[in-house]
Amino acid sequence: MKLFSLPLWASLVFAVATTPSRTTIERNSNPFVSTDGTSFTVNGSDFKYIGTNAYWLPALNTNEDIWYTLGNISALGIRVVRLWAFNDVDTIPVNGTWFQLVQNGTASINDGPNGLQKLDTVIQMAEQHGLYIILSLTNNWYPLPLLNSTVEAINSTIFTRDVTFGTNNSLPRNYLSNDYGGMDLYVRQFGLETHDQFYTHPSILNSFTNFTTQVVSRYVNSPAIFSWELANDARCNSTIAASENCTTETVTQWHATVAAHVRSIDPNHLISAGTSGYMCTDCPKLYPLNPAPAPLISPVPGRKKRSVVAPVTTEQILRQRAESRRRTREAAKLSGTLKQDGVRIRGRWVSTATRRQESQSVGSIYDGSYGVDSQDISNIPEIGFSSFTLFPDQQSYGPIDPNLQPYENTVNTGVDWINIQAQSAAAVGKPLALTGFGLVTQASAADFVPFNTTTAPYAPDISSTTTNSTYGVTNQQQTDAYSTWLNAGISAGLNGIIQYQVCIIPCAVS
Repeated sequence: MKLFSLPLWASLVFAVATTPSRTTIERNSNPFVSTDGTSFTVNGSDFKYIGTNAYWLPALNTNEDIWYTLGNISALGIRVVRLWAFNDVDTIPVNGTWFQLVQNGTASINDGPNGLQKLDTVIQMAEQHGLYIILSLTNNWYPLPLLNSTVEAINSTIFTRDVTFGTNNSLPRNYLSNDYGGMDLYVRQFGLETHDQFYTHPSILNSFTNFTTQVVSRYVNSPAIFSWELANDARCNSTIAASENCTTETVTQWHATVAAHVRSIDPNHLISAGTSGYMCTDCPKLYPLNPAPAPLISPVPGRKKRSVVAPVTTEQILRQRAESRRRTREAAKLSGTLKQDGVRIRGRWVSTATRRQESQSVGSIYDGSYGVDSQDISNIPEIGFSSFTLFPDQQSYGPIDPNLQPYENTVNTGVDWINIQAQSAAAVGKPLALTGFGLVTQASAADFVPFNTTTAPYAPDISSTTTNSTYGVTNQQQTDAYSTWLNAGISAGLNGIIQYQVCIIPCAVS
């Protein structure tokens, strides 16, 4: 995945730094990041930021690697780094970093120099560089890699993995973001069958909260911690399927339970969910918006207060999609490029049954199909801010408009997704951060590994050095899409924007 060009990154830093903040009246000075309504604050001042994902930081080989990587990140103007505070294994590796051994229904924590002491080093050095760290406590994704692979390592200077059952030695352990253990490792090692048992089984809950206690208690007084992210992309299913009993309430209740546990240990730092922003507009809520959110204060002194921000509804989504499609149809008519998306009957175009069904459905990102209701999770009292991600190569964010090119559809549905998330967060009355976004280019397609696999689908065959695929956008299209999304995010009032990752060292695209 091609990352920001330096000019685009510099313009983003400038744009975020100069975005007007609403006027505030006396705030208590606090070295920890906190919130005031829909804003982040540090030492009494509003805090907006750009950031990067660097899940791999604690897995770097030496302290010098960590120090110089953080220094390079800081030099780019980045303020926040999001990384994994977990590294679970089911067999102690011969080399490399690991934090916790989960095996046969028991768990033991590695507090040694290749264990949590590596995370200590990251936090200490982040403090020295003036950086804030979002620490994610587990991952929804942990697909089993190839078994007993004999494929050569991608880079002879990086140690290969042990050729043991359940490992893939074509990539070093911890190279991919989904190769750090997580929920499915617990489920397998506790002898269970469905992914959502991670959220409900008492033994797993006890084991996970024990690990959480060990990590959170280490940094209660560190000003470098931005927030505790409970999980990366939690949902009902993963590589292991969900049970029939998993609903949005299952996932929401887990977040509420773990958030309360973290708050009981750490009164200083924010807590966030780490979901991808999926909603369920018609699902029952464990934490309904009742009473309705308070009106937002105008950023310009003297103006009237804005009206209450309503939560996102099914009717609104369908209405906005219909209006957007009407506008593109009218534009296509004027340009003579109109594409009909139905069947012609007696000289008239009529929508097909499939098309009619699509027009009446909000789709999986809004109907609770993933078992996630981000609005309900964001409204948990201990959750400090809302978050979401934007990865069009791995998730569709809306129906395809036949009168737009595929690239235009990708960009436009991304903008719509950003605006919908901003509305939802405003309805809850909390800040909003985009915690990961990316778009695969043709140049990087061969290295792209989706989050639920261990292989690159567009990589060349072993017998070939080239790929027949032209998957991905051009470098310029990626730059333009990023610019559009970033401007949309700033206009929508996002408080933080985090790109997928900045490759200060060679890194994976998963």
